[in-house]
Amino acid sequence: MKLFTKFTKKDLWNIPNILCYIRFLLIPVFISLYIKEAYKQAAIVVLISGLTDFLDGFVARTFHMVTEFGKLIDPLADKLTQASLIFVLVVRIKWMFLLLILFVIMQLFMLFAGLIMLKKGKKLNGAKWFGKVSTTVFYAVMLVLVALPNLTTNIQNILMLVCGAFLLLSFLLYINEYVKMYRALDKNEEIMDGVK
Repeated sequence: MKLFTKFTKKDLWNIPNILCYIRFLLIPVFISLYIKEAYKQAAIVVLISGLTDFLDGFVARTFHMVTEFGKLIDPLADKLTQASLIFVLVVRIKWMFLLLILFVIMQLFMLFAGLIMLKKGKKLNGAKWFGKVSTTVFYAVMLVLVALPNLTTNIQNILMLVCGAFLLLSFLLYINEYVKMYRALDKNEEIMDGVK
């Protein structure tokens, strides 16, 4: 609870953050509908979640409502929503576990690399364009796989291959970003040592 005391009521209850809370609440609704095989309704929930994701970012930037708390919970809502999509589909689609492995490795890398940079007083300033493209492709593919469970295995495999390729490309480009940040910090430390 100490974490929440750092933020004002205005931080916690502004429109973008409320939209973010809705995304959290939609996760169990989606899982429940998918398990009940209400695939079209589950897909509609995913679509609503995607729209609230777009809206919270748009409102935050347009009306200057960006908060530190929002920066914290927005990516968390994204990752949990993406994880819920992969986890429900891994039961039905044969090769989905490969996408799950890639997703988990990528998120663990982002977490640890982010923590290392944070300890050094540096952080990645928001999602990069390639991350946004990858996320858009991910949601589009997952939406199709959720809404149309009777697609042929070949079409499912092609969709997963496209999604996996974009995820992998995004992952490699993020690794490159963190390596560049790390090298820049090393250079700064060497310069500071030289001054001393």
